[in-house]
Amino acid sequence: MAPSIILTGFMATGKSTVARQLARRLRWRLIDCDAEITARAGKPIHQIFRDGGEAYFRRLEREVIAEVTSDRKRCPQCGHLRPAVIATGGGAIVDLVNYAALRDRGVIICLSARPDVIARRLANPVKVRPMLSDSSTPLKQRIVELMANRRDAYARATFDIDTSDRTVEQVVDAILGSLASSVPLIVNSAAADE
Repeated sequence: MAPSIILTGFMATGKSTVARQLARRLRWRLIDCDAEITARAGKPIHQIFRDGGEAYFRRLEREVIAEVTSDRKRCPQCGHLRPAVIATGGGAIVDLVNYAALRDRGVIICLSARPDVIARRLANPVKVRPMLSDSSTPLKQRIVELMANRRDAYARATFDIDTSDRTVEQVVDAILGSLASSVPLIVNSAAADE
């Protein structure tokens, strides 16, 4: 199986941003599950939640993850399965089916951050966060509650990288440093081609 790096973790921990930079550094394909869901649905995630509810969103998420993890594209030059950096949504690995599919595809890394850092990052709402916006609970308290609910799921990751006080480049360095001692990475320049 081609080595894939799967990024998971709570919202605003930097999954999509770090995944882009990590994929660029490794010259691997980038797959952003939330972007795939948005493209398929033809609408942003907050509208998917509004129109179909969380159950509908989770069904779309499971379909995307099943397809992404069963992808068998090969490098035209070497014939190996093409590696990828995969960014998941914050609740994706709570679902045991998603977790098993992702675990079998590669190494799962959880990006984390302190609740106060997440609240600060979310203070400028560029995106509507459905899991936070439908509550009368104060933002920081809601973050703490959701993080507690997902703690066991996030603990399934092979590594946890705290992004609270790191730049994107420092997070990428920390990921690569953690992986270097435990997982051989095959960096193939052809892997970045679609």
